[in-house]
Amino acid sequence: MGLSSSLAPVASALLLFCCFTAWNAAAAAASGGGGGGLRLNYYSESCPRAEQIVKEQVRSLYEEHGNTAVSWLRALFHDCTVKSCDASLLLETDAATGLVSEQASPRSFGMRNFKYVGAIKSALERECPGTVSCADLLALAARDGAAMLGGPTAIPMRTGRRDATESQYGEVERYVPNHNDTVSAVLSRFAAMGLDAEAVVALLGAHSVGRVHCSNLVARLYPAVDGGIEPAYGAYLRGRCPTADAREDTRDVAYARNDRATPMVLDNMYHKNLLKGRGLLLVDQRLASDPRTAPFVRRMAADNGYFRETFAAALVRMSENGPLTGGQGEVRRDCRFVNTK
Repeated sequence: MGLSSSLAPVASALLLFCCFTAWNAAAAAASGGGGGGLRLNYYSESCPRAEQIVKEQVRSLYEEHGNTAVSWLRALFHDCTVKSCDASLLLETDAATGLVSEQASPRSFGMRNFKYVGAIKSALERECPGTVSCADLLALAARDGAAMLGGPTAIPMRTGRRDATESQYGEVERYVPNHNDTVSAVLSRFAAMGLDAEAVVALLGAHSVGRVHCSNLVARLYPAVDGGIEPAYGAYLRGRCPTADAREDTRDVAYARNDRATPMVLDNMYHKNLLKGRGLLLVDQRLASDPRTAPFVRRMAADNGYFRETFAAALVRMSENGPLTGGQGEVRRDCRFVNTK
């Protein structure tokens, strides 16, 4: 998908047009033109302050624990990727019923701050008992978390999701991409949610914030540094991460920041780093060389506004993957457990 110099300006204009078209389509759907039973301001009558309460709680938690904003983005991704945006991720293991939490899957390694979901839910329950679903809580928290991290604001997030009554633990490995997956595998997984290559490159830009545990990096560093890693960056990562034969628990605790320049800002530094051979995860770095994704990496690296618009539209689309609506599922009173009858 290489571009000649004469076609580059035209292609750039088309990419930008597509981006704004996607954003406008998302906004139009949010105003009531989409399907699935979701709509803007779903709680306008049943709980008018619902979205404001979530925003206030996300801000309060961010001011006290900055990494919570990152957690909301990852939580929405993991929840929506596994069949449906239904808050099944939040269910805790229950020995009495045999339910095993999705959080126990190896693919969920490193996820945290679930305990703070309870703070947001409690605030909602005090205002409107049994009204706002945990699935909507996750979607709204991710939207507001992105804004707190300097990402796009005023994303048109539709609501009306219902909560699952069972865990999808047995499906997590099949649905959530692995950090060593091929680009083809990742594109296929996202395509199942209606997301194309452009959207994938934008969504993985969330890796511009947060950190990666060394257990996911050592294979690229030892016995020799992966040839796709910039030498100086490889030396830095070896300094951050223990050798491959270190104790497993040590490798799991140690980590490297996704982005050393703006580590807590949701921006296009991720894409800039990929072009310099500074992608932490193998699947990240592969985006910069695969002909299906490389043009979008270059475009986003050059234009943060384009990245923000594309990310916003992709986040909306992902948040609407197979939601439970209407009489499906339930509205959990405690996001950790299925309601008792």
